[in-house]
Amino acid sequence: MPTLDDVYRKFGETAEAAQLLETQLGTMLLLTRSAEERLFTEPNPERASDIYDTINRQTLGQLLKGLGRTTQSLDALESLLSKALQERNRLFHSFYRHHNFRRNSDEGRALMLKDIESIHDTLLRAYKAVTLLSGVDLDAVANSAVEYTLPTRHVPI
Repeated sequence: MPTLDDVYRKFGETAEAAQLLETQLGTMLLLTRSAEERLFTEPNPERASDIYDTINRQTLGQLLKGLGRTTQSLDALESLLSKALQERNRLFHSFYRHHNFRRNSDEGRALMLKDIESIHDTLLRAYKAVTLLSGVDLDAVANSAVEYTLPTRHVPI
C-alpha cells in the first residue's frame, strides 16, 4: 500500500510537470512576442526584459490565453490544454482539501495516488504535445540510443 511519502513524492513530480508546461508555453510566448516586436533584428534589451518579466508573472491560464491570440498552432491542442489547466488548478487549489482524511488510511492513500497519477498523466501529455509543436519530440529523445550527460551542478544563467 502507498505511504504518505509516496503521495507527497508524486505530488512533487506532478507539480514539476505543471511547471514544465508553464515554462514551455512561456518560452513560446516570449519567442512570439519578440518576433512581433522585431527584437531579433532590432535588439532592444529593455523591451525584451519587459516582455520577459510580464510573461514570467503570468499563470498557466494567462499564458494559454496570450498564446491563443498569437498563434493558430495551439488550436489542435485546445481540448488537451484546457484539461491540463483544469487539472493543474485542481492539483494546487483543491487536491488535499478534496481528499481530506484519506491520507490517514491505506485505501485512502491508494485513491489519492491514483488521482494524482491521472493529473500527472494529463499534464505530461500536454507538455509533450506543446514541446512537439516547438520541434522536440520528447518520446523520441527518451527512446533514442544516444546517452545524454545531465548537469551535476547549477551554473548561473
